[in-house]
Amino acid sequence: MQTSIRPGQIWLDTEGKRIQAHAGSIFYENDTFYWYGENKEKTTPGSGIWHWGVRCYSSKDLYNWQDEGLIIPPVENDPASSLHPANYMDRPHIIFNKNTGKYICFLKIMEKDSTQTLTIMSADQLLGPYMMIKTKFRPLNMSAGDFDLAVARDGKAYYYFERVHSELICADLTADYTGVTGFYSTHFPNFYPPYVREAPAYFTRRNLHYLVTSGTTSYNPNPSEVACSRSFHGPFEILGNPHVNDPSNTSFCSQISSVFKHPKKKDLYIALADRWITDEEGMISYDVLADAYDRYFNPDRQDEPVTFTGSSYNVNENTHKADYVWLPFRFDGKMAYLDWKDEWRIEDYD
Repeated sequence: MQTSIRPGQIWLDTEGKRIQAHAGSIFYENDTFYWYGENKEKTTPGSGIWHWGVRCYSSKDLYNWQDEGLIIPPVENDPASSLHPANYMDRPHIIFNKNTGKYICFLKIMEKDSTQTLTIMSADQLLGPYMMIKTKFRPLNMSAGDFDLAVARDGKAYYYFERVHSELICADLTADYTGVTGFYSTHFPNFYPPYVREAPAYFTRRNLHYLVTSGTTSYNPNPSEVACSRSFHGPFEILGNPHVNDPSNTSFCSQISSVFKHPKKKDLYIALADRWITDEEGMISYDVLADAYDRYFNPDRQDEPVTFTGSSYNVNENTHKADYVWLPFRFDGKMAYLDWKDEWRIEDYD
């Protein structure tokens, strides 16, 4: 039995196996927490396997997780399927539509031509089975990268996504949550990586809408940024890096995938993050990394050579052993901070 959360440490399920719910989120219903994410159990060097579906776990305490199996299995026999194990499926997000009674899952797919699309699926139960609704979908005819989904109290839903290597988009979803209406707003415009903001994680607190984002350096960690607004569509005020005393500028060597508000606590918001790189020898200084990305993408510097070295650039082949960094936010006015904790307990919060 586990009685605390230990960020960055190996986390095992109730059967003693590594938890495989990467780039994950938590869904709460019927007094049970459900943690789902990318299943990387077979993603090892030379395997050619990017994912093995979406796996889900259940818990009553957020410490001990029971494996509920694959809620979205891979499609092994069709290389053209977005769910084929060799295809780049990332960052599942599930929301519930009260009007239709359907659970809607969005999946980001990196296509072979480097464009990024959506696969959208639907189910009658959280644990599936999920049926394909759309594949190779380009919302607003854009290449759509990392994303998060948000549902307002009145049931209206919003889709935050990175317009690849450009800016962040907030798009209104249709009433059934399976498409976009065409109304959208743009945020955090930047010209190229590593400055483009990706991996948006949305939450709301005290009538403010928050987005936590990362820079764009592939699987390599970089500084996070928190911003807030009085509406879903902004404008967003950039508040700064939430990670306190992080001289490495790597968000404690992690990337946040979602933020979960504990339903039974007054003010406990938990940042769920992945530590994709577990080999310290594979780490590269963020300053060196940022300069390399700038030289590669900056049109005024592309004549300068770029040499990417270190195992961290091949981390996507070894993510079966990636760990998790879950930390509670601390608020000071509008600002949301994340302090490093070797160990912490849900019970210590009101």
